Amino acid sequence: MDTMSDGTRAVRAGLPDPEQYEPTLPGPVLAAHFHLSGAPTGPYTYGRDTNPTWTHLERAIGELEAPGNPVETVVFASGMAAISAVLLSRARTGDVVVLPDDGYQLLPLVREQLEAYGVEVRTAPTGGDAQLAALRGAALLWIETPSNPGLDVCDVRRLVEAAHAAGTLVAVDNTLATPLGQRPLELGADFSVASDTKGMTGHGDVLLGHVTCRDPGLAAGVRRWRKVVGAIPGPMEAWLAHRSLATLELRIDRQCANALELAHALAGRREVTGLRYPGLPGDPSYPVAVRQMRRFGSVVSFVLPDRERAERFLAELRLADDATSFGGVRSTAERRARWGGDAVPEGFIRFSVGAENAEDLVADVERALDAALSTD
Repeated sequence: MDTMSDGTRAVRAGLPDPEQYEPTLPGPVLAAHFHLSGAPTGPYTYGRDTNPTWTHLERAIGELEAPGNPVETVVFASGMAAISAVLLSRARTGDVVVLPDDGYQLLPLVREQLEAYGVEVRTAPTGGDAQLAALRGAALLWIETPSNPGLDVCDVRRLVEAAHAAGTLVAVDNTLATPLGQRPLELGADFSVASDTKGMTGHGDVLLGHVTCRDPGLAAGVRRWRKVVGAIPGPMEAWLAHRSLATLELRIDRQCANALELAHALAGRREVTGLRYPGLPGDPSYPVAVRQMRRFGSVVSFVLPDRERAERFLAELRLADDATSFGGVRSTAERRARWGGDAVPEGFIRFSVGAENAEDLVADVERALDAALSTD
């Protein structure tokens, strides 16, 4: 049994064995081709297929996804590349795929592509394990928990048990939780998928995604898809991601603690409605989240009275950038409805809590709310 703590594992994950006079984390291998004579039997032959920098990162992510267990990880150029690799490599004409209807904004585009290939797509909300009702005859169930941006949570174990009993594979989008908050493979899922652009790398300077599987055959299918479409990460991005993993626990613990502080503060504001944070004891998702999550993420969502006051709130913030994405060390916030596609009110705010001082951040939010909601 692997008893190493999350922080120690994150710091040392994926590092090669020590070699005299070599760096502890080798620099990025910027190679398109490698010396190759005779039969191509070695691990590195061409830069679209394999790269030593990917290998170190994939081992590191695998150690975080399933400590002490053999898994295979495949890294991608973005989270959407990873999502597409699972869905489009598994689904065949005539198959049924079940998606959440309240998941990431680009899932409707994926649905359109699946349907163009002759795949039947069913959708249901994340909350209340509503996807159970759509499982009959499905080849693949796609779960996103907590959902983005609504922050609903479903019971992964329950859904996996029902899906597997019906012969259905299960993929979990674990972007918001990260492996430090939730380990889908340990909950029985077949695929753990994430956009590592978010909390895993945490600095807002890398686009990356990954898929991790216990079954080598499933991983091989995902890896083949990456090769066919060329959705490969750059070596520098992979190296930056590996470097960033060393501070994963430090960042995530601070951000989750700050998110809870902010949620408590917002709960005391009468002007704020629809407050959601899975780690808040009064949240509808809390009873399920506390059973399957070890950390509850850095995102808090809430609703202000209308579009105008939501925009004023964002403009007043000094310690949070008006920007999309989440999971970074610097807080960001946005009026999510500006993009369209999400079934949220015009005043819906998705607030990604960073690693600033909690008192400073809460004070800034309180001040911005006072300014935005003033009747003057």
